[in-house]
Amino acid sequence: MDLHLSGKVAVVTGAGRGIGLAVVRALAAEGVRVVAGARTVTGELERLAGDGAVRPVAVDLSTVDGPGRLVDAAVAEFGRIDVLVNNVGAVSPRPGGFLSVTDEDWIATFTMNLLAHVRTVRAALPHLYAAGTAAVVTIASVNATLPDPLVIDYGAAKAALVNFSKALSKEAGPRGVRVNTISPGPVGTDLWLGAGGVAETIARERGGDPAQIAERAAQDAVTGRFTEPEEVAGLVVYLAGDLAANVTGANLVIDGGLVTTL
Repeated sequence: MDLHLSGKVAVVTGAGRGIGLAVVRALAAEGVRVVAGARTVTGELERLAGDGAVRPVAVDLSTVDGPGRLVDAAVAEFGRIDVLVNNVGAVSPRPGGFLSVTDEDWIATFTMNLLAHVRTVRAALPHLYAAGTAAVVTIASVNATLPDPLVIDYGAAKAALVNFSKALSKEAGPRGVRVNTISPGPVGTDLWLGAGGVAETIARERGGDPAQIAERAAQDAVTGRFTEPEEVAGLVVYLAGDLAANVTGANLVIDGGLVTTL
């Protein structure tokens, strides 16, 4: 099925691994030229760059000027931007409860999960407007609407991110730029399953085996499993393409039925 993405230019943040890396692969497979921003350019990104369709850029998106430098690199390389995928993010479980979360924790969480997105959109939007028809796809989280004290600051930041994206969709839509969010539940990436990830952090603080903790979390979903990064990437490609030409201001949930409310 032709999504009319071939030849377009996309910027993807947090592209070194997990969902971001899967998005880079999926867009490149559709013929998109991808500028992939990551704090560290991984071996996987370097291999994808071999055919020239993917341009990795090492950048710290938590800095004030990092997002702008990434956008500038995309425009310098390809002359335009048609798709922006805001994927960068981070979570630190708070097993010590709300009182253990310091001002510095709150600032770090909001910087990575909200301000990095805001700054990237600010830098990219003039180029997206110039493209005439463009799309912004932002990776949020079910915790935007599923408050959990274990990730109290992360959930608040993601809620703000969804609100920001909805508001932006109303301003940008009449000028040809669609803005949507995707809210995954637990995804089979290092954020949950890797060293220092959610499962390991909970196991260290509360006792137990990280694999068993991850398995219990997976069983909370109706499907009994985590979402795969490639499944999230499939939604990104859909929202970026012409099949979703009249979809804007939406928040698509992919969580295996974890959230039971309407």
